[in-house]
Amino acid sequence: MYNKVILVGNLTRDIELRYSQGGMGIANTGLATSRKFTVNGEKREEVCFVDITFFARSAEIANQYLRKGSKILVEGRLNFDQWVDQNGQKRSKHSVVVETMQMLDSKNSAAAQSDEYPAQQNQPNQSYQQPSYQQQQQPQSYQKPSAQQQMPSNSSIPEIDIDEDEIPF
Repeated sequence: MYNKVILVGNLTRDIELRYSQGGMGIANTGLATSRKFTVNGEKREEVCFVDITFFARSAEIANQYLRKGSKILVEGRLNFDQWVDQNGQKRSKHSVVVETMQMLDSKNSAAAQSDEYPAQQNQPNQSYQQPSYQQQQQPQSYQKPSAQQQMPSNSSIPEIDIDEDEIPF
């Protein structure tokens, strides 16, 4: 079986970062993608909203560098979530678990989005692939990285392959 999703769009809200008891970062946000088409000579646009989830280091990177409106490309897998709401009703939705992301904003548009985050932190076309959970060791006590930590000097984030079967959700 094959489960692969590739989306390009803009974030619909800021990243919501939390940590598991084991210290792994889990970040949630939404992505809006659009498709333009013509029907009987009339131009139309269809927008699709998708919830996306980042894990581990990619969750922290997303939280540090992405904001509402940021343009990104994500590759991941489709996930089916089920739960019971407050009224006892069974609910479900599809979402995407992100395995690879690429930031598409330019330096100038990133600076215009927020004065709080300098443009040099939002390098265009940076790519990050989530590390494999077999290779990653969970820290005994996890401390959130400081805001002063900078991107690597080569201005790109290393790409690491991930085995989809090892993601804990």
